[in-house]
Amino acid sequence: MSAELLIPPGIASDKHACELVRAWAAHGGLQCSLNVDAWKDDQAQIRWGILLSDIARHVADALYQSKHVDKDQTLSKIRAVFNSELNGPTAETRGKFV
Repeated sequence: MSAELLIPPGIASDKHACELVRAWAAHGGLQCSLNVDAWKDDQAQIRWGILLSDIARHVADALYQSKHVDKDQTLSKIRAVFNSELNGPTAETRGKFV
């Protein structure tokens, strides 16, 4: 597994670009860094929700392009697992905010 993913090509040309999320599978779980200060207004929760849904659509597009997996099927499965995990997580969140 590569240690770091490539930065998308359009990032360098946008002086307002900022990293929002980094996530790793490590030691049997998820470890992530979050830019929780990316949005400083009362809309932060909505914007994080939009980000997560945009990521799901990007995953669906990538799986379709690389493996020809149906996008609607992928989004349906992601939605079901997402809701299930929110309602009853398979693992507790631990760690600290740094």
